[in-house]
Amino acid sequence: MPIKTLQIPTADGQADAFAAFPDSGEQHPGVLMYADGFGIRPVLREMAQELAGHGYYVLVPNLFYRHGPAPVIEFPEYIGAEARSAVLAQLMPLIEAHTAERTLSDADAYLRFLSAQPEVGAGPVGVTGYCIGGLLATRTAAAHPGQVAALAAFHGPVGSDGPDSLARLTAEVHFGHAESDLTPAALNELNQALDAAGVSYTSEVYPGTTHGFTMSDTDAFDPAALQRHWDHLIPLLDRTLTTR
Repeated sequence: MPIKTLQIPTADGQADAFAAFPDSGEQHPGVLMYADGFGIRPVLREMAQELAGHGYYVLVPNLFYRHGPAPVIEFPEYIGAEARSAVLAQLMPLIEAHTAERTLSDADAYLRFLSAQPEVGAGPVGVTGYCIGGLLATRTAAAHPGQVAALAAFHGPVGSDGPDSLARLTAEVHFGHAESDLTPAALNELNQALDAAGVSYTSEVYPGTTHGFTMSDTDAFDPAALQRHWDHLIPLLDRTLTTR
């Protein structure tokens, strides 16, 4: 799948981004993919290309564009236990500065840009995200109920904005949780909020996983869980995004 480097106009400047999509000359459904807290790096390009291979135009913005182009810090090739704390120490101020207000402003810009691309067909879009990107995807879907038809989030703090935020969802939802990220009671509370909101969803813990299980360049990576993630994500998009 080809990758195109892009610049997305936002209220606060230009967000660097990339898109992966089939090079067929046809239009495809759009998917906005939010990176995890480590941001854009080779593994995100690989995942976007994998998803694009199933017939989607996948847009991946640099969440931290206000602080510079991706990668905003220098990453080791492999983010193991020894490197993780140093990497997070550099990234946490950027993550903390990415407020809900910034998220929603950026989401408006990202979706407007995505829908305007000539390779993207008319119709609803999907959003997906990892780690903090899962929360950003959830906020985006809640803020754009008429446009976002599919929401998937993996090892993300998707319930942290409270049940009222989930009540605004109209997209079909899949939440794939790491076993280490939430207790059974917290999962039950989240699912009850989705039930109360009348959301069509699946929300489950991926057994034996730790936070970050989809990311092959970290020590949290779980190949079986990554495949399980694809097994949920692709059918969800296929069901809900009709412009193929």
